[in-house]
Amino acid sequence: MKILFYDAKSYDLESFSGTLPGFPEIEIEYTKSDLDPRTAALADGFDAVCAFVSSDVSARTLTILHEKGIGLILMRCAGYNNVDLDVAKKYDIRVMRVPGYSPEAVAEHAMALCLACNRRLYKAYNKVRENDFSLSGLMGFNLHEKTAGIIGTGKIGAAMCRICRGFGMKILAYDVYPNESLKDFVEYVPLERLLSDSDVISLHCPLMDSTYHMINIDTIRQMKDGVILVNTSRGALVKTDDLIEGIRMHKFAGVGLDVYEEETNNVFEDRSDEILEHSTTARLLSFPNVMITSHQGFFTREALSAIASTTLQNAMAFLQGRSSGNEVTA
Repeated sequence: MKILFYDAKSYDLESFSGTLPGFPEIEIEYTKSDLDPRTAALADGFDAVCAFVSSDVSARTLTILHEKGIGLILMRCAGYNNVDLDVAKKYDIRVMRVPGYSPEAVAEHAMALCLACNRRLYKAYNKVRENDFSLSGLMGFNLHEKTAGIIGTGKIGAAMCRICRGFGMKILAYDVYPNESLKDFVEYVPLERLLSDSDVISLHCPLMDSTYHMINIDTIRQMKDGVILVNTSRGALVKTDDLIEGIRMHKFAGVGLDVYEEETNNVFEDRSDEILEHSTTARLLSFPNVMITSHQGFFTREALSAIASTTLQNAMAFLQGRSSGNEVTA
């Protein structure tokens, strides 16, 4: 099987090349170009393509991939809302994903953002670098005995619940499908109560029609003053213009974001000249209580190894005509 690996970074080459010897039936070629209608034709002569959550796997892209004989799209990520599943089904193109690679990696990064915002670590670091050791502007609050509101309690959300428990926090959760493994220390409540009672709110739900812009000016107004908001899930869960309005209203003690609405690839990686002066991401960066990272929540050695292994196992399942359990259907 020949796979064209789109949007390949140095760390992708390292993790997949290290795993590939265990899959002698598979051959991979890498391209730095991301998958979209302009680059889909590069897949000519391949059996499958490997894409990411930032790739454009729209109807137009799928039509070209179908014309080139592609029968499989390997999403090396959990998200797949960027794939037109109806068109993929029409062309009999199977779509497989990596539903869980290292939930702890993302949850740990979410807590890191929370702590950095709360204790003003970015400001403290810059002050000390300028030989200013004063404590002005660095006041935070104890997380111990505060309330964490976790929206979405799948694998990553559950890992975040366990981390918050370790900090001695009370944990409220909102999910359409409660996680039974958390019932001993997590209280499931309506979203309205979670918003109003939580000192820290962390988003861990998928992006769907029902969750698109779930954090907007109306839900922001329901939050406590001085709340910390963290999003390591999907950028479009938050309506950025409304978030900016909330920050200007002094609603937030801090905002930690690893994802953002404008994200297509890594916004900051090799594309700094494309961040427009008046983009919402740049506007967010202008606030001193906002910390943004470049979609690195998944970025640990363990997670990359798991992504490579599961992706190649998915390819083998396709090659052998069996189900991997990771298929995505319309």
